[in-house]
Amino acid sequence: MTDLLSRGGPDAVAVLLVGDELLLGSVADTNGAWLAQVLRAEGLRVVDLAIVPDDVARIAQALRRVVGWVGSVVVSGGLGPTSDDLTRQALAAACGCDLVTDDAAAAAIRSWFAGRGRPTPAGVLRMAQRPACATVLLNPHGSAPGVAVEIDGSLVYAVPGVPAELRSMVSAAVLPAVLTRVGLPTPTVSTSLEVALLGESAVAARLADVEAEVAGDPSSDVAYLARPAHVSVRFSVRHDTAEAARQRLEQLATRAEAALGADVMGRDGVTLAEVVLAALQERGQTVATAESLTGGGVAAALTAVPGSSLAVRGGLVAYATDVKASRLGVDPDLLARHGPVHPQVAQAMAEGARRLLAADWAVATTGVAGPDPVGEHPAGEVYVAVRGAATGRVRALRLPGPRRWVQRLSVAHGLDLLRRVLRDLPEPTGAAVGESPLPGRG
Repeated sequence: MTDLLSRGGPDAVAVLLVGDELLLGSVADTNGAWLAQVLRAEGLRVVDLAIVPDDVARIAQALRRVVGWVGSVVVSGGLGPTSDDLTRQALAAACGCDLVTDDAAAAAIRSWFAGRGRPTPAGVLRMAQRPACATVLLNPHGSAPGVAVEIDGSLVYAVPGVPAELRSMVSAAVLPAVLTRVGLPTPTVSTSLEVALLGESAVAARLADVEAEVAGDPSSDVAYLARPAHVSVRFSVRHDTAEAARQRLEQLATRAEAALGADVMGRDGVTLAEVVLAALQERGQTVATAESLTGGGVAAALTAVPGSSLAVRGGLVAYATDVKASRLGVDPDLLARHGPVHPQVAQAMAEGARRLLAADWAVATTGVAGPDPVGEHPAGEVYVAVRGAATGRVRALRLPGPRRWVQRLSVAHGLDLLRRVLRDLPEPTGAAVGESPLPGRG
């Protein structure tokens, strides 16, 4: 990491997320990620992000830690009408003001309930309170107003934690105010490379030279995000002009793509399913699925993408061995000799689905999801196959982890295998996520 995130200044922003439910894991945070993306897209730097409990002293302490160092602070949550909504009190404590009732906020709250044909509940007008030195941010999509206050030279904006309300208020009120105060910040641009089925350490090893270049450039940054079955590598560049930043960003991304080769499936959040469907649609071709251990997961991943009906013919979950024979046409003698967990069975399943559903291509999965072995086959032994009219491939895998992880990885491997066949790409040269060779198989 460079020093981009280690220094304060007018364009530096701290994000404070308030709520016991976030610390307990009862609610997954989405506000922090959204704020970081939106603020960064405007050239601002999120240099601090913290989650604190519903506690006046802890919230005030977290505020005092960052004010005076950053230009702005965005606080999410704790502005509702219940006894555990304590952000207003914490703001008052942090700036040394008493709480007062804001008449405009009280009128807006009454109007919000009246507009829905409801009386204003007792106690809800506590949401109209603000520190005496603060101003109110009206909420166009909810009943809880926000608060804006300056503390030690930092502008602090507190907004409700309800995602739709937060996004509306930040976009309409907070962000324009921050940008007006800062002026035009140095443009920051970013892109992410999506790397299929490689572990984070393997990706970093391949990018050692690129990382060394970034480390010597204070205007550039690289970060890794391990996602299910793939890794996102995000490059960010700040420069005097947006065009110069984009040129530098493209240089870094191109070098990284060359180092990672065919394991890069795309950019900026694209998924394996989206890449596969795009390749099929470019060809005007279709796909079918035949699944055993994944139980329809490959078909579900494909059909979750809008517009997938243009390419997906359908799928069959052939979980029982006799269904593989009766529905997909797998040779009963082959099943009798080798059982259902075998590379030739995976290939035969794919060919059966392709013919049955009149598709150009088919993906098949068979194996042992676990947790227990099946005969001589340990948990995690998996075969995925792709068949077309004149070509096909099979991939043998040994996948670690609990049952759901084996299933998820098997889906990803099936889609990645089809991606490589459609794009005429080689198989991975190194081990993919959790993969190890299966000697004597296939």
